[in-house]
Amino acid sequence: MTDIIHLLPDAVANQIAAGEVVQRPASAVKELLENSIDAGADKIQLVIKDAGKALIQIIDNGCGMSVTDARMCFERHATSKVKKAEDLFAIRTMGFRGEAMASIAAIAQVEMKTRRHEDEIGTCISIEGAQVTNQEPVATSPGTQISIKNLFFNTPARRNFLKSNPVEMRHIIDEFQRVALAYPGVFFSLHHDGVEIFNLPKGNLKQRIVHIFGNNYNERLVPVEEETTIINLKGYIGKPAFAKKTRGEQFFFVNNRFIKDPYLNHAVSSAFEELLPDDSYPLYVLFIEIDPSKIDVNVHPTKTEIKYLDEKSIYAIMKSAVKRSIGRYNIAPTLDFDQETGFSNMITHKAVEDIVPPSINFNPDFNPFANDSSSTSGYASSPRNYDAKPSAKNWGSLYDITEQPVVEQTSIYADETVLETKQKQYMQLHNRYIVSQIKSGLMVIDQQMAHERILYERFLVHLDDRKGASQQSLFPQTITLNAQDFELAKSLLDDIKSLGFDVREFGKNTLVVEGIPVDLGSSNINETQLFEQLIEGFKNSQQELKLSKRDGLARSLAKNSAIKAGTSLGQEEMNTLIDELFACKTPNFSVSGKPIIQTITLAELDKKFEKG
Repeated sequence: MTDIIHLLPDAVANQIAAGEVVQRPASAVKELLENSIDAGADKIQLVIKDAGKALIQIIDNGCGMSVTDARMCFERHATSKVKKAEDLFAIRTMGFRGEAMASIAAIAQVEMKTRRHEDEIGTCISIEGAQVTNQEPVATSPGTQISIKNLFFNTPARRNFLKSNPVEMRHIIDEFQRVALAYPGVFFSLHHDGVEIFNLPKGNLKQRIVHIFGNNYNERLVPVEEETTIINLKGYIGKPAFAKKTRGEQFFFVNNRFIKDPYLNHAVSSAFEELLPDDSYPLYVLFIEIDPSKIDVNVHPTKTEIKYLDEKSIYAIMKSAVKRSIGRYNIAPTLDFDQETGFSNMITHKAVEDIVPPSINFNPDFNPFANDSSSTSGYASSPRNYDAKPSAKNWGSLYDITEQPVVEQTSIYADETVLETKQKQYMQLHNRYIVSQIKSGLMVIDQQMAHERILYERFLVHLDDRKGASQQSLFPQTITLNAQDFELAKSLLDDIKSLGFDVREFGKNTLVVEGIPVDLGSSNINETQLFEQLIEGFKNSQQELKLSKRDGLARSLAKNSAIKAGTSLGQEEMNTLIDELFACKTPNFSVSGKPIIQTITLAELDKKFEKG
C-alpha cells in the first residue's frame, strides 16, 4: 500500500488559511489597518470601492520595508514580531502569526508600494493568486501603500456568499471604528466610492468617540479610571438615559486590541443593575492594560478572544470601577442617610410663629331664594335684600339629570366567543388594560400590545403594496446619524418610504424627514426620535431574532409608535382599538408572541370568593 499523506502545495495551503483569516472584505481591512499600526504610522487612509469587492486600498506613513522584506512579507508564517515560542506571551503588536498577507495574496490581486524613510527609492510588487507577477523599483512616498483588487476572484463560491454592499460596508465600518478608537493619536480617514465617510484628526479618546459617533455624544460620556496591581482600567461609559436597545456601541480593548468578552460585559451590566431595563444596553469604551504574560491572545483565528490568568479579579475590578464612576458623577439618584427626616426640622420656629390658622367667613342670614335681579353671584348684593320673600322659580332645574347617549356596538369575536350586547361599555384599568364583560366572565386586553399588533399587520400590508400614505410635516426635520446607521438607513430607504415616510438623503450622514406615516399622525413622538427608534429597533430585531428586513422594519415601527401603557383612552378610542384588533389575522398574540387577551371566568372568580 502506497503512502497517502503528503504536503499541500503552498497555493492550496494559503487558500485554506484565507478561509479563517479573510472571511469577507472587512477581515482584509482589519489585517491591513493593524499592519499599518504595527509599522508605527500616525496617518492612515483607507479607500473602499464596491464595499471592498472591487478595491481595498490603504495608505500609511509607517516605517516601510526594504526590498527583501517586501518580498518576504507575502510568504506564509513570515513575521517580524515573533522569533521564538516564548514571544507569544509578550505580544504588544496587533499581528504576530504571519498569515494575513499570504492569505490575502492567495485570493486577490494585490499591488504593494513601499519605501523606508532612509531610502531614496521604493519597491513595487504585484501578486495574483499567490504568484508574483511583477517586482520593480518605484518612486513613492515613505510608508506603505497596498491595493487589494477583486477579492475572491479565484474562489467564486466564497464570493457568492458575500452579502449586499450595504451589509459588507457596515462590517468594514465596524472594523475601522475599532482600530480608530484604540489609537486616538493616529489620523484616520475612510472613503467609499469617492465619498468621505470619516475624517478623524488626532486627539484624545473622548474627542475620538465624539468624532466617530457624533457631537451629541459629548454630553453622554462619563470617565472611568482605575489603577491596580492586576490591571489598569480607563475609558468612558454612557449615561443610563442614553442606553440603546442594541449592543452596537460596546467596546473592550485589552492592550489596545479589540476583544469580545461576555464575562466582562456582564461585569459592566451588573454595575448598571436597577438603572436600566433588561432590554437596554449602555455605551462603553473601556481599555484594560495588563501584563502580556498573564493573557493568551492566540486562542481564536480573529484574535478577538483572550484567556486571562485571573479573570475573577478582573471582573470584580471592572464592576466596582464602573459603579464608582456612576456614583461619583451623580448619574444615579443618591440618598443621604445622615439627613434628619423628622418633620420638626422641616419648618423653622419663626415660620411657626407666622402661621395663621385658617378661618371661614359666612353670612348666617343668607337666603338663597332672595329675589334680587341685580345679584349675579348667588349671594345677596346688600343687607336690605336678606328679608325678601323666597322665589321658587326654576328651582327644579337643579335636579335635572342629563341622560347619557346609548352606545350601540356590533358583535365582536374573540376566541369564538360572541360578545352581543346592546350597550357595551369598556373600562380602562390603570390606563394599561381594557376590561369588558363577556358571557363566561371578564375579558382583559393589553392596550399597548393590541395596538402593536394592529400597526404591525398594517405596516406589512404597506410594505407589500408600496402604498403607505404620508402625512407631511409643517417643518421638515434633519437627522444626523453615525456612519454605520447611515449606511443601514440608505439600504432600507425604499422600504422606509413604502411605510409612509417621506425621507431623502441630505449630505454627509444626514437625512431629511418631510413626512411620517399617516397611521402615526396622532403620535406624540417627533420625526427625529421616531426615525432613530425605527433604525435602532430594526438593528435589534436583526441581531436577536434574525428576522427578514420586511418583518424587522414593520416590527420596529409598530413597537415604537404604538400607544404606551399609561395612556388614557376614551370610550370611542377603546371601541375602535378593539374593533381593529379583532379584524387582525392574529388578534390573540402580540408581535413578540405574548398573549394580548386574557379571560377570567365566573368559575375562577367564584373560587376566589369561596370561604374556607
